[in-house]
Amino acid sequence: MRPLRIGVIGLGDIATKAYLPVLASRPGVDMALMTRDPERLRGIARQYGVTRATTDLDELLGLDLDAAFVHAATDAHADLVERLLHAGVHVLVDKPLAANLEDCRRLVELAEARDRSLTVGFNRRYAPSYAALADLPRTVVLMQKNRVGLPDTPRRLVFDDFIHVVDTLRFLLPPDADAELVDVVCSGEGGRLRTVMMTLRAGGVTAVGVMHRVSGSDEEVLEVLGDGHKQRVVNLAEVERHDPSGMRVTRRGDWTPVPTQRGFTAMCAAFLDAVGRGQIISARDALRTHELCEAVVRRAEAAVGSS
Repeated sequence: MRPLRIGVIGLGDIATKAYLPVLASRPGVDMALMTRDPERLRGIARQYGVTRATTDLDELLGLDLDAAFVHAATDAHADLVERLLHAGVHVLVDKPLAANLEDCRRLVELAEARDRSLTVGFNRRYAPSYAALADLPRTVVLMQKNRVGLPDTPRRLVFDDFIHVVDTLRFLLPPDADAELVDVVCSGEGGRLRTVMMTLRAGGVTAVGVMHRVSGSDEEVLEVLGDGHKQRVVNLAEVERHDPSGMRVTRRGDWTPVPTQRGFTAMCAAFLDAVGRGQIISARDALRTHELCEAVVRRAEAAVGSS
């Protein structure tokens, strides 16, 4: 059986820290690399022993790829994913799928028309500490993802960062019920969003997401509460389990790789296993996350303006 031929487009921090270490260690994979920076391309190709490397998308598409990972800037996603899908290539793309909802819908429909997988890189669904929470009975889900000194325009803040909060909350809501957007509260000035809080509800579970972009620390905290128990996960690494008998703490093992802790290893495996089996992964569920984000953007722009 021949190796899977995969292309990696964009060689910035997310590709080099989260994806390339995983893909390079996976058996049965033959990688090709693409970026616009020739010097960076040569250096990373040399680091990973990759012989097929290019700055030209047409040349990459001429390599008869089975699948591609897209890690380029958000504004380039729509064109790159469209070209790949038309070429018959299965695609995993970093979030967001595209910079606006219209393009997101068009790409999902194109993937379906071409019978190709389209996966959006919501890695937190695959992070072991978060994935385990999906099995717990729960009535309340709370998530914070805060940053220091990074107010931003509503669209960029929501689609590039808060989208992780939206998707994680949706992941932990009952799967058989569509999430209702109950409320959005924002603060900011001069077209710059500083804080956003969103409430979702589905199937008797209430989920609240908060992002403070001028907070005192960079942190991510997820809590799941049910009758008689609470679990709290800090920065995807430390898990607190609370019940009437007390609290127990589990920390990430010293030798656990960061891509595994943060879900990239399992996400890449799920995507490539599906490609190898000929199984099609739909992006319809990911599209629902983008639809909710678009609604948050509209309310945020009404509250603080846009620039």
